[in-house]
Amino acid sequence: MVPVRAWVRLLLKPRGPGLAPAPGGGRLCLLASLVRHQHLRPPGLTMASGSEGQLQPAPSRGWPMDKHEKNERDRKSLICIEGNIASGKTTCLDYFSKMTDIEVLTEPVSKWRNVRGHNPLGLMYQDASRWGITFQTYVQLTMLDQHTRPQISSLRMMERSIHSAKYIFVENLYKSGKMPEVDYVVLSEWFDWIVKNIDVSVDLIVYLRTSPEICYERLKMRCREEEKIIPLEYLEAIHQLYEEWLIKQTLFKVPSPVLVIEANQDTQTMLELYEKNRDQILTAGDMKHHL
Repeated sequence: MVPVRAWVRLLLKPRGPGLAPAPGGGRLCLLASLVRHQHLRPPGLTMASGSEGQLQPAPSRGWPMDKHEKNERDRKSLICIEGNIASGKTTCLDYFSKMTDIEVLTEPVSKWRNVRGHNPLGLMYQDASRWGITFQTYVQLTMLDQHTRPQISSLRMMERSIHSAKYIFVENLYKSGKMPEVDYVVLSEWFDWIVKNIDVSVDLIVYLRTSPEICYERLKMRCREEEKIIPLEYLEAIHQLYEEWLIKQTLFKVPSPVLVIEANQDTQTMLELYEKNRDQILTAGDMKHHL
């Protein structure tokens, strides 16, 4: 919430050209005019690749923010751990969760499995053509909740993001012919509105790059009920979309710098890689102040 004093400062701010209130409108009209004329804040976006990649410029995008909200956001950082199913995201999050100054949010899978007694995740895997739009609509809602809930720590680490929900999983349903174009267009309209009107910005994406074959072997070992019917071809399709989005950057705009970690290794080697890259990951929020 914006403090009362911040609103008072807006009300008392000297009026510039085009900000005069309508006759008889008083300060409420002035406030509305001020809100309409707020500048968009384009976050500093760059791209990085490789376990210790170099930063490169990337397109910027903005959201309406007042000065108080901008300062609050600048003091906090969001890191998203991205990757295929069974790429090792849980191991990565477990490693960083042991650090007391990091807030970790895992994917809300329990919600996806039980919406007032229904299991849209299971239904989607059983019949994606019928239940894809239902499941992905709920995924978009729950991931939006993850992005926008009050941040209790200066650094939040999140499993996947609202961006990959749209750019990877919705895209895969559509490209595979299992989502009708009208469903895809409606979800895309919702996503575009969210990105335009709500701050779902990301400060760093850590991409756990894992081969589909390795993911398939790990998936079979962990034996989650809904995943038993996932074929290798599905993991290959998800992998290809991640590569196009985060490596080739030919699919959609990437919302942040990207740190690629090759994640085919065993657990112990991966923990060593997280330790090696820890400082670079944890200082993600500082990148936007030095670009």
